[in-house]
Amino acid sequence: MALHFEPAEFKARIARVTQRLRADGLAGLLVFRQESMYWLTGYDTAGYSQFQCLWLGANGEMMLLTRSSDVRQAKLTSIIEDVRLWVDAAGANPAVTLREALGPRIGAGDRIGVEFASVTLNAQRGRLLEAAFAPDVGLEDASTLIASFAVVKSPAELAYVRQAGRIADEAWRRAHAACLPGNSESDILAEIYATVIRAGGDPAAGRFVCGAGDNALLCRYFTGKGRIAAQDQVNIEFAAAYRHYHVALMRTALTGTASPAQRRMHAANIEALAACQAVLRPGHTYGDLFDAHASVLDRHGYRHARLNACGYSLGVSYPPTWMEWPMIFAGNAVPLEPGMVVFMHMILLDSETNLAMCLGETFIVTEGAPERLSALDHDLPLHALAEA
Repeated sequence: MALHFEPAEFKARIARVTQRLRADGLAGLLVFRQESMYWLTGYDTAGYSQFQCLWLGANGEMMLLTRSSDVRQAKLTSIIEDVRLWVDAAGANPAVTLREALGPRIGAGDRIGVEFASVTLNAQRGRLLEAAFAPDVGLEDASTLIASFAVVKSPAELAYVRQAGRIADEAWRRAHAACLPGNSESDILAEIYATVIRAGGDPAAGRFVCGAGDNALLCRYFTGKGRIAAQDQVNIEFAAAYRHYHVALMRTALTGTASPAQRRMHAANIEALAACQAVLRPGHTYGDLFDAHASVLDRHGYRHARLNACGYSLGVSYPPTWMEWPMIFAGNAVPLEPGMVVFMHMILLDSETNLAMCLGETFIVTEGAPERLSALDHDLPLHALAEA
């Protein structure tokens, strides 16, 4: 089997989740998120675009219902022993097949948790699921049950996280070397993708951001690539993944000469990131991180240019996003704990001046000062051929 953790670690994770199920009075959990399946069992597939579900009973029993193309995948990559098949056919209803397969495991009046917040379980499939289990079984939203455990990484997981951090640094160095006037945004992206894959990493769960000129004010991937000018701003955000564990980086690189306005924006971002680092430790919350970021940027006069969130947890992720629960926004009361991996981004997108300036990197929460996962400095990224 292609397991990336010792079986004992999976068993310990399952034991923690089933203890919560019993404490919450749930007979079991219908797991739909691919991240949860990987974290619990090692099961690794891209087949979650179609209906599939892992049953985890409160007694620890597991059963996976999937399609024919993933049966072998499950047996080779996971500790799941009971793998069932639903058959693609006109009029097929996999939710009914799931209910029938679980027949003896659940009884009338049982309450079952469901990962409703899942790419696999879209609205259409969710309606099929509810119809198949009605009226005798109660389905309850338990979308963050596993996530609340997975957000704190084990030492074995953190080893993969640190490797992803090393890969991310090297990818940035190669990307910045390609940030030359006349090159396209695609040249930069190609360096990042190639570096990650050659280093033994995985394709990231989200698309990378790379925009020059006016495109630098876009903080999402977009199609159609432009070229870098002799005097330009290039916004780059990406994540390196190793064994599906992600570490993200974000920088705004410049060609030509940095203006006083750009230097002020960069200095404010450095100060804001340092303020967040000071808060990134047990005893504080994700909301406290946002407040630290906002107070600095607002004081510098950038309230109009900052965003309403400044980061999120990172860990195991599958497309379409590498963002993990929870996010950093105002009032988020989720407490910071040792072993959490947090990406914090200081993003300034000023539509008044048409300037962008961003600084972001990933940290591990410890009992004291957070552990940086990047060895890069915070100097303004001017290309070697530009003004130092």
